[in-house]
Amino acid sequence: MILLIKSIVFILLIAKSLSTSTEDGVKYANKCEVCKILAQELEGRLLETGKTSEYLEIGYSIDLPKKKKEYKKSELRLVESLDGLCERILKYNIHKERTDSTRFAKGMSQTFQTLHGLVNKGVKVELGIPYELWDKPSVEITNMKTQCEDLLETYESDIEQWYFNDQAESLRSYLCKDRALKDSDQTCLDEASPSKGDTRQINQEL
Repeated sequence: MILLIKSIVFILLIAKSLSTSTEDGVKYANKCEVCKILAQELEGRLLETGKTSEYLEIGYSIDLPKKKKEYKKSELRLVESLDGLCERILKYNIHKERTDSTRFAKGMSQTFQTLHGLVNKGVKVELGIPYELWDKPSVEITNMKTQCEDLLETYESDIEQWYFNDQAESLRSYLCKDRALKDSDQTCLDEASPSKGDTRQINQEL
Protein backbone atom coordinates (compact mmCIF):
# COMPACT_ATOMS: atom_id res chain seq x y z
CA MET A 1 0.00 0.00 0.00
CA ILE A 2 2.82 2.39 0.92
CA LEU A 3 4.58 1.58 -2.34
CA LEU A 4 1.40 2.34 -4.29
CA ILE A 5 0.99 5.70 -2.54
CA LYS A 6 4.62 6.59 -3.25
CA SER A 7 4.11 5.64 -6.90
CA ILE A 8 1.07 7.91 -7.16
CA VAL A 9 2.94 10.80 -5.54
CA PHE A 10 5.87 10.18 -7.87
CA ILE A 11 3.59 10.30 -10.93
CA LEU A 12 1.99 13.54 -9.76
CA LEU A 13 5.39 15.14 -9.27
CA ILE A 14 6.54 13.98 -12.68
CA ALA A 15 3.39 15.25 -14.33
CA LYS A 16 3.85 18.60 -12.64
CA SER A 17 7.43 18.90 -13.86
CA LEU A 18 6.47 17.88 -17.40
CA SER A 19 3.58 20.30 -17.53
CA THR A 20 5.81 23.37 -17.12
CA SER A 21 6.28 23.54 -20.89
CA THR A 22 2.52 24.07 -21.29
CA GLU A 23 2.19 26.58 -18.47
CA ASP A 24 5.37 28.59 -19.04
CA GLY A 25 6.02 28.00 -22.73
CA VAL A 26 8.48 25.60 -24.36
CA LYS A 27 12.07 26.47 -23.49
CA TYR A 28 14.15 26.01 -26.63
CA ALA A 29 17.90 25.57 -26.59
CA ASN A 30 19.87 28.79 -26.70
CA LYS A 31 22.85 29.33 -29.00
CA CYS A 32 25.32 28.34 -26.29
CA GLU A 33 23.59 25.00 -25.68
CA VAL A 34 23.39 24.26 -29.41
CA CYS A 35 27.05 25.06 -30.04
CA LYS A 36 28.17 23.06 -27.00
CA ILE A 37 26.33 19.94 -28.15
CA LEU A 38 27.41 20.39 -31.77
CA ALA A 39 31.05 20.59 -30.63
CA GLN A 40 30.88 17.52 -28.40
CA GLU A 41 29.04 15.52 -31.06
CA LEU A 42 31.58 16.39 -33.76
CA GLU A 43 34.53 15.63 -31.51
CA GLY A 44 32.86 12.36 -30.56
CA ARG A 45 32.29 11.51 -34.23
CA LEU A 46 35.93 12.29 -35.04
CA LEU A 47 37.03 9.96 -32.27
CA GLU A 48 34.96 7.22 -33.91
CA THR A 49 36.30 7.82 -37.42
CA GLY A 50 39.87 8.33 -36.21
CA LYS A 51 40.35 4.79 -34.92
CA THR A 52 41.52 3.48 -38.29
CA SER A 53 45.07 3.45 -39.66
CA GLU A 54 43.93 3.24 -43.29
CA TYR A 55 45.45 5.25 -46.12
CA LEU A 56 43.66 6.72 -49.11
CA GLU A 57 45.05 6.47 -52.65
CA ILE A 58 44.87 9.85 -54.37
CA GLY A 59 45.46 10.61 -58.06
CA TYR A 60 43.89 9.77 -61.36
CA SER A 61 46.80 9.52 -63.81
CA ILE A 62 47.43 6.06 -65.26
CA ASP A 63 51.07 7.00 -65.85
CA LEU A 64 51.92 8.16 -62.35
CA PRO A 65 51.69 6.20 -59.11
CA LYS A 66 48.86 7.22 -56.82
CA LYS A 67 49.73 9.20 -53.73
CA LYS A 68 48.79 7.88 -50.32
CA LYS A 69 47.19 10.06 -47.67
CA GLU A 70 46.41 9.08 -44.11
CA TYR A 71 42.63 8.85 -43.68
CA LYS A 72 42.79 10.47 -40.23
CA LYS A 73 44.13 13.66 -41.83
CA SER A 74 41.94 13.62 -44.91
CA GLU A 75 39.09 15.83 -46.00
CA LEU A 76 37.03 12.67 -46.51
CA ARG A 77 37.11 11.96 -42.79
CA LEU A 78 35.78 15.43 -42.02
CA VAL A 79 33.03 15.11 -44.65
CA GLU A 80 31.97 11.72 -43.28
CA SER A 81 32.06 13.02 -39.72
CA LEU A 82 29.86 16.01 -40.59
CA ASP A 83 27.40 13.91 -42.58
CA GLY A 84 24.26 13.51 -40.50
CA LEU A 85 25.92 15.15 -37.49
CA CYS A 86 22.87 17.11 -36.42
CA GLU A 87 20.71 13.98 -36.78
CA ARG A 88 22.57 12.66 -33.73
CA ILE A 89 20.81 15.29 -31.65
CA LEU A 90 17.57 13.34 -32.10
CA LYS A 91 19.09 10.77 -29.72
CA TYR A 92 18.88 13.36 -26.94
CA ASN A 93 16.00 13.80 -24.55
CA ILE A 94 14.83 16.77 -22.54
CA HIS A 95 15.21 16.37 -18.76
CA LYS A 96 12.58 18.69 -17.35
CA GLU A 97 13.90 18.56 -13.78
CA ARG A 98 17.13 20.33 -14.77
CA THR A 99 17.35 24.04 -15.46
CA ASP A 100 20.79 24.38 -17.05
CA SER A 101 22.24 22.98 -20.29
CA THR A 102 22.34 19.47 -18.81
CA ARG A 103 18.59 19.28 -19.41
CA PHE A 104 19.64 18.07 -22.85
CA ALA A 105 21.12 14.60 -22.47
CA LYS A 106 21.38 11.42 -24.53
CA GLY A 107 19.30 8.39 -23.89
CA MET A 108 16.06 7.98 -21.98
CA SER A 109 15.85 10.11 -18.88
CA GLN A 110 15.70 8.40 -15.52
CA THR A 111 12.25 9.90 -15.13
CA PHE A 112 10.84 8.07 -18.13
CA GLN A 113 12.72 4.89 -17.29
CA THR A 114 10.88 4.92 -13.97
CA LEU A 115 7.55 5.72 -15.62
CA HIS A 116 7.97 2.91 -18.14
CA GLY A 117 8.75 0.61 -15.23
CA LEU A 118 5.53 1.61 -13.48
CA VAL A 119 3.52 0.99 -16.67
CA ASN A 120 5.12 -2.43 -17.05
CA LYS A 121 3.97 -3.22 -13.49
CA GLY A 122 0.40 -2.35 -14.40
CA VAL A 123 0.27 1.13 -12.88
CA LYS A 124 -1.88 3.53 -14.92
CA VAL A 125 0.14 6.65 -15.73
CA GLU A 126 -1.51 9.75 -17.21
CA LEU A 127 0.85 12.50 -18.40
CA GLY A 128 -1.43 14.26 -20.85
CA ILE A 129 0.38 12.83 -23.87
CA PRO A 130 -0.23 9.47 -25.60
CA TYR A 131 1.98 6.64 -24.41
CA GLU A 132 3.28 5.99 -27.94
CA LEU A 133 4.68 9.55 -28.01
CA TRP A 134 6.64 9.27 -24.77
CA ASP A 135 9.87 8.32 -26.54
CA LYS A 136 9.51 10.56 -29.59
CA PRO A 137 11.86 13.58 -29.88
CA SER A 138 10.29 16.58 -28.18
CA VAL A 139 9.76 19.92 -29.87
CA GLU A 140 12.82 21.24 -28.01
CA ILE A 141 14.99 18.48 -29.49
CA THR A 142 13.75 18.86 -33.06
CA ASN A 143 14.24 22.63 -32.76
CA MET A 144 17.80 22.07 -31.52
CA LYS A 145 18.50 19.88 -34.57
CA THR A 146 17.38 22.73 -36.85
CA GLN A 147 19.53 25.21 -34.94
CA CYS A 148 22.47 22.81 -35.21
CA GLU A 149 22.09 22.67 -38.99
CA ASP A 150 22.02 26.48 -39.20
CA LEU A 151 25.09 26.81 -36.98
CA LEU A 152 26.94 24.18 -38.98
CA GLU A 153 26.23 26.00 -42.22
CA THR A 154 27.28 29.37 -40.80
CA TYR A 155 30.58 28.17 -39.32
CA GLU A 156 31.53 25.43 -41.78
CA SER A 157 34.72 27.21 -42.85
CA ASP A 158 35.77 27.72 -39.21
CA ILE A 159 35.24 24.03 -38.52
CA GLU A 160 37.37 23.16 -41.53
CA GLN A 161 40.10 25.52 -40.31
CA TRP A 162 40.02 23.89 -36.88
CA TYR A 163 40.07 20.38 -38.33
CA PHE A 164 43.10 20.93 -40.55
CA ASN A 165 45.12 23.30 -38.37
CA ASP A 166 43.94 23.75 -34.78
CA GLN A 167 42.81 20.44 -33.27
CA ALA A 168 45.18 20.97 -30.36
CA GLU A 169 42.46 23.32 -29.06
CA SER A 170 39.07 21.92 -28.14
CA LEU A 171 36.30 22.62 -30.63
CA ARG A 172 34.15 23.93 -27.80
CA SER A 173 36.73 26.64 -27.17
CA TYR A 174 37.71 27.28 -30.80
CA LEU A 175 34.23 27.36 -32.30
CA CYS A 176 31.91 28.28 -29.46
CA LYS A 177 33.91 30.45 -27.07
CA ASP A 178 36.07 32.30 -29.60
CA ARG A 179 33.69 32.57 -32.55
CA ALA A 180 30.01 31.62 -32.43
CA LEU A 181 29.53 32.95 -28.88
CA LYS A 182 32.17 35.67 -28.91
CA ASP A 183 29.66 38.37 -27.98
CA SER A 184 27.04 36.11 -26.41
CA ASP A 185 26.39 34.27 -23.16
CA GLN A 186 28.91 31.43 -22.68
CA THR A 187 27.75 30.18 -19.28
CA CYS A 188 26.67 26.76 -20.49
CA LEU A 189 30.18 25.87 -21.69
CA ASP A 190 31.29 25.39 -18.08
CA GLU A 191 28.31 23.27 -17.03
CA ALA A 192 29.24 19.62 -16.56
CA SER A 193 26.77 16.76 -16.96
CA PRO A 194 25.49 15.36 -13.64
CA SER A 195 26.69 11.94 -12.61
CA LYS A 196 23.21 10.77 -11.61
CA GLY A 197 19.86 10.60 -13.37
CA ASP A 198 17.30 13.34 -13.31
CA THR A 199 15.02 11.81 -10.68
CA ARG A 200 17.20 12.92 -7.79
CA GLN A 201 15.10 16.00 -6.96
CA ILE A 202 11.85 14.06 -7.13
CA ASN A 203 13.27 11.22 -5.04
CA GLN A 204 14.25 13.74 -2.40
CA GLU A 205 10.67 15.00 -2.27
CA LEU A 206 9.43 11.43 -1.84
